[in-house]
Parts: sequence; structure tokens; C-alpha cells
Amino acid sequence: MFPVLFVIVLILFVLSVCLNVLQRHRLLQMKGRNIGCPIPTVRLDEFDPAFAANELGPTPAAEVVFIGRGEFVPGGTTDVEAWVLCVLAKGARCAFEFGTCSGKTAYLWARNTPPDAHIATLTLAREQAASSSYSAGDNRRALEQAEQESRFARFLYSGTSVECKIRQIFGDSKEFDETPYLGKCDLIFIDGSHAYSYVESDTRKALRMLGPGGIVVWHDYRWPSGSAKGVFDFLNQLYRELPLKHLKGTNMVAYRAPISPEDMSA
Repeated sequence: MFPVLFVIVLILFVLSVCLNVLQRHRLLQMKGRNIGCPIPTVRLDEFDPAFAANELGPTPAAEVVFIGRGEFVPGGTTDVEAWVLCVLAKGARCAFEFGTCSGKTAYLWARNTPPDAHIATLTLAREQAASSSYSAGDNRRALEQAEQESRFARFLYSGTSVECKIRQIFGDSKEFDETPYLGKCDLIFIDGSHAYSYVESDTRKALRMLGPGGIVVWHDYRWPSGSAKGVFDFLNQLYRELPLKHLKGTNMVAYRAPISPEDMSA
């Protein structure tokens, strides 16, 4: 009887410790810190001056057209993350998104970009969701989530006045030909499949598509668990190559391409 009681107490103790660790990580993430993550965390205004605040908070430079998250948005960003993406889009004339989901980001970009901006968003069609090109070792939960987020036949932008600014592309991002966008994109958001091989493929294409001074933003960079593990692992590897920044108060990582003197004089 005593050994059984001891085992039960030990199990409860271990569960309690694990729960406390998880709660601590969540609290620290809510404060904008990613514990155990090598990518440095920066304030929003350190990444882009549009987020500069005064004693009253953010200024009109960060004012955007916006729709809140509401009770449930499948695969969506938080309100803070959506706001950040909108602010970064205000000067973008060519924006590209890997992973359309409900089409909310594409719609918000269309509302906040200049009138002559062009937005492209890529997703699997519903009939393609189960035939993706996954590699050995890819996270099964990432596959399931990608299938779930590829079920939409219409999007938030459908039938709106800004739909004309948006090009909807259907297909597997590994098979997507990025050639027409090489060096042309001002802003790219990577939020498609979170399987490692897809994050790597989407990223390599995005970096080739990025123009001088352009920005790439990745979603769901957080303490590795569930479907987001591929994002976490790949971005930590990429940080060895590029000066990535984790944006405080979000689960997003961003990179801004350098501008050469030749680009500035062009």
C-alpha cells in the first residue's frame, strides 16, 4: 500500500511542477518575452518607427482600418498581431501572404495599403488539402492544422470593395513559382503550414521575393509545442544566417532586408 501511495504522490508532484512551468511560460509570453528562444525580443518601435509612442500611447502614424478578432477566428492572429501587420502594410505596394485561411489578413492589407497596391495570397484549395508534399519528420499536427485552415471556399474580402486589389492563388506552396515576384515584395507574411519543410520552403522563396527594405513576418514563433514546433525550430536555425527579431507582445518574428546605396539612388 505504501509504495502505491508514494507513486501517486510523486506523480501529482511532477504534474504540479510541469503545470507551474507552463503557467510561467504563458505569463512571460503575455508580457512579450519568449523564454528559451535565441531570437532577441525587440519593442515594436525599435523595429519600425511607425510604432513610436508618446505619453498618450501610439500616435496616428499607427492608425489603421481594423476588425477585431471576436470570439473565434480559425487560425487567426491576435488583435495586436493583426494591428502590427496593418501598420507595416501602410506603405507596401506589393504584399504577399503564404496561408490565406479566412482571408482576414488579405482584407486588412487591402484596406490599409495604398490605392495602387497589389496583394497576393496563397492557400491550398479544399480538394488539395490532403495531398500536400510533406517530408519525413514533419509534424503530424501541422499537417492536420493546414488541412483545417484550407477548407474555405469564400474569404473575408469576397464581395468587398477591395477585392480587386487581391489575387487569390490556390496551390501547394512548395510547387508555387515565385519567379514573377522576385525582388518585388515590400511585405510578406508566412503563416501557411507549420511543418518544418514547408516553413523552410516558404521562407527561402519569400527571401528571394523580398525587395530592398522589404519585411518578412513569420507567425506562431513560440515555445515549441504542438503544430508550431516546425516554425520554432526552423527560425532558430535561420537566426544563424539573418538578424531576425521577435516582436514584443506577439508570437511573430520579423526580418527587414537591407537597402544598399545603389537601391537608394535608384
